[in-house]
Amino acid sequence: MRPIVLASASPRRLDLLRDAGWKVSVDVSGVQEIEDDSMRPEVLALENARLKWNSIAVRRPKDLIVAADTVVWFAGRFYGKPRTLIEAQAMLATLVGQTHEVVTGVVAGSFSEPVEFAEHSRVSFHELNAESIESYLLSINPLDKAGGYAAQDNDGRLIAKIEGSVSNVIGLPMERLTELLGGDQRLQV
Repeated sequence: MRPIVLASASPRRLDLLRDAGWKVSVDVSGVQEIEDDSMRPEVLALENARLKWNSIAVRRPKDLIVAADTVVWFAGRFYGKPRTLIEAQAMLATLVGQTHEVVTGVVAGSFSEPVEFAEHSRVSFHELNAESIESYLLSINPLDKAGGYAAQDNDGRLIAKIEGSVSNVIGLPMERLTELLGGDQRLQV
């Protein structure tokens, strides 16, 4: 298999790719992500993924680059990575007992042949009180996670149900990406 260059600092995306058997190196784009509630979630996620992908692909035109951006969307509002624990608590207080959408935009391929898609999942949270939210947040690092939560560290405490790809909620829709990378010979050579 051709090695992948992951245009992301996300340890979860790196783990997902490595767990799927890919040889992966990381080249972090460092671009400023767009945060715009007026955009639809798939448009926002894909635009941020394109920004990341383009910044790496122009420097590494022959490499297979994978870039992604995950957004949490609820009631017409984007929930990005919280900047503080207080902001993370406020996000979760809004989302508990509700169902929200998680959308990941992905751009993959070499400079001459990128392919892109957006994957949607729906996530329902349990009802939690303020003490349970605080306890949950202290058990993870919410500051590097869209929406301030970690699906991979859930253990049933926060998430009641996921409709769609679980790996999408973690940050990279592996089912669809594996199909794309495994089935598209243009990306393999």
